[in-house]
Amino acid sequence: MFSDKQKPRTMSEIGGQPNRIEKNTRIKGDIVSEADFRIDGKLDGNLKTTGKVVIGKDGLIKGKVECVNADIDGSFNGELIVSDLLSLKSSAVIEGTVTVTKLAVEPGAAFNASCSMKGRGGSTTASSATATSSGFKSSFGSTNSGSEKAKAS
Repeated sequence: MFSDKQKPRTMSEIGGQPNRIEKNTRIKGDIVSEADFRIDGKLDGNLKTTGKVVIGKDGLIKGKVECVNADIDGSFNGELIVSDLLSLKSSAVIEGTVTVTKLAVEPGAAFNASCSMKGRGGSTTASSATATSSGFKSSFGSTNSGSEKAKAS
């Protein structure tokens, strides 16, 4: 009669409060979490979460990150797998490989990565891109069987 099965759960009930690595903190190793993560310091290792990852302006991650959403204002070098939205702020610097469903890039961001984008219906488009504040250069190659062509300006 008084079941809580239908009541939506908040983030604090699921995985606790968001985690934070402060500016003057360096961590070497792997992190697994169910809560959101904010990195203002340095992480040399892998991070896997079912939440959102935020890399602050002074933050740096070297390694593999798997998450649902990501906002990057700092630096990332490695393999980035985002199952929904990756948002790159103007001061972001990305190097390595990226797999996303949705990508938002502000002018000024440096995106030097091999990118695979999952489209509607699970199809994947692979590209190699370099983007900086001075312009955008891209070479797209589609791996799906459709006749879609990606354009860059």
